[in-house]
Amino acid sequence: KICRPNRHGSSSLARGTKIMKYFTSDTHFGHANIIKYCDRPFSSPVEMDETLIRNWNNTVKPEDTIFHLGDFGFATEDRLKSILSRLNGIKYLILGNHDKTIRRSEDLRTYFVKCTEYLEIDEEKIKLILMHYPMLIWNKSHHGAFMLHGHSHGTCKYPFEGRIMDVGVDCHNYHPISFTEVRNKMLKKSVEVIDHHGN
Repeated sequence: KICRPNRHGSSSLARGTKIMKYFTSDTHFGHANIIKYCDRPFSSPVEMDETLIRNWNNTVKPEDTIFHLGDFGFATEDRLKSILSRLNGIKYLILGNHDKTIRRSEDLRTYFVKCTEYLEIDEEKIKLILMHYPMLIWNKSHHGAFMLHGHSHGTCKYPFEGRIMDVGVDCHNYHPISFTEVRNKMLKKSVEVIDHHGN
């Protein structure tokens, strides 16, 4: 699903501006029950939403790119439009199981450059695999490719040592995480090959 590029971040940059890439997941904007399910430190969905918006915008500049790895929001179309219109950055969405409102709304999808179930990108000669759900084996995992996911809210117990990370807000103090932070954490991990690619 390719979304119409008409509501994205700023394209006018001052000379020398450093453009950053960020990752996040599982914001669950508007979702009251997620506060209880994940023991989030908020008294209401409004407080949660405002904190997440503030943290996002304090981290991501309008010209930066941010990849959201699913479960963006659990609210009405109008509420999600209001939130999306306030968020900085050139936004990509890897769809999650709770993104039903966005799946149904062509208008909501225009706030993203692209909406897809799966995405591969390359940054600083490192391949990154982006999906809502964690994977056991991913493309070029045996060569050290990074696997970024959401869905588990920090509870996934990986059965092996590998370059895989939950980028959900519950794992990163309710902030997006930069590629630099991801790279620095991932390169400290070993690459354990668990299929025939290790032979």
